[in-house]
Amino acid sequence: MLEIQIIDKEADFKNIDRDEFVDFLFTHLGSYGDPKIDIQQCLDYAFSEEKYAGGFILVAIFEGKLAGALIMNKTGMGNYIPDWILVYIAVDTQFQGKGIGKQMIEEVIKLTKGRIKLHVEYNNPAKKLYERLGFTSKYAEMRYENILNPL
Repeated sequence: MLEIQIIDKEADFKNIDRDEFVDFLFTHLGSYGDPKIDIQQCLDYAFSEEKYAGGFILVAIFEGKLAGALIMNKTGMGNYIPDWILVYIAVDTQFQGKGIGKQMIEEVIKLTKGRIKLHVEYNNPAKKLYERLGFTSKYAEMRYENILNPL
């Protein structure tokens, strides 16, 4: 049986701890992931109490094991950029094909108000799931790395 837990503040971690959560995402995002420091910063943002920050995470527990993890961030940008961004979602490969990712995204849709966006690589098989759930492609994202004036 699948249990999806909502964690909206650091103190709510129960079945796993923060490092375990970050390690899970890092491992199971694979080639679509980011360095652990980026995942940690995203988690910090989700738990932030700043005016335009915040968010929450979901953990999926299947048969007593961590099977999925997700981080949602508020954008604080209202109508001109979607209100929410699904930054990270991963399902352990041993549990893929059981609808866990779908159930986690459906839970996100229930928990949020306003528009949701996410970034997905064109070759990521999860893209089909997002489309079945109603996500559409609006823009091709373009980036410029300012190597002359980095942060």
